[in-house]
Amino acid sequence: MPENKHLHLNSVASQAPIIIKFCYFILAILLIGCGNEKNAEKAMEENSDTEETTVVSENSKSKTILCFGDSITAGYGLDDSNEAYPALLQKKIDSLELNYTVINSGLSGETTAGGRSRLSWVMKQKVDIFLLELGGNDGLRGIPLTETKANLKAIIETIQTESPNTRIILAGMELPPNMGKDYTTEFRELFAEIASQYDVAFIPFILKDVGGIKALNQNDGIHPTAEGHKIVANTVWEVLRPMVAN
Repeated sequence: MPENKHLHLNSVASQAPIIIKFCYFILAILLIGCGNEKNAEKAMEENSDTEETTVVSENSKSKTILCFGDSITAGYGLDDSNEAYPALLQKKIDSLELNYTVINSGLSGETTAGGRSRLSWVMKQKVDIFLLELGGNDGLRGIPLTETKANLKAIIETIQTESPNTRIILAGMELPPNMGKDYTTEFRELFAEIASQYDVAFIPFILKDVGGIKALNQNDGIHPTAEGHKIVANTVWEVLRPMVAN
């Protein structure tokens, strides 16, 4: 994964949803300052007026899949939020006539610490499957791995305690080699260790077959294109499908 990372908030809508919007003020400090100055300014402008849209099915009996992550989940840079992988998962689910609604809770610039702090708000709704996709921003900023690990564990423990029937999927992430061999290796391995410790479903690398491939990423080299998101959706679907089929 390249070092430059500018993040954006997007939302997913399922068929005939009721949309409830919650406005977020996103601090500029959440942007990675090591990138191109013009791109950073653009990202800050886009984030200043951003909203997170939570999709609630009209059918109260519909089960919920919550995608809780950063700009990868949010679908930063796409022309249409329906091109992001959570929306593509919804299409797969709808094609099988399964009674699930996918909620995109991707937030611009999110770190594991940020995710931990907003978890209580997110969990006010009933969640049947919780996809946890966080950690990439921690790694790019060189945050101590002990902090990243502690935050991810706290998120999982909170879900398992407050909503024991919620099934969790942990999505792993990898870093570019310029972050240092020891750091990148330990970073990659911490996800597998946590998934094993808490016995949750695991996606080793959510950007499998996408990360580092120029044709599948936007000009910043980190956010997938619409084609890239199709591959991401397929990667997630490999783990998600057996869970929704039961």
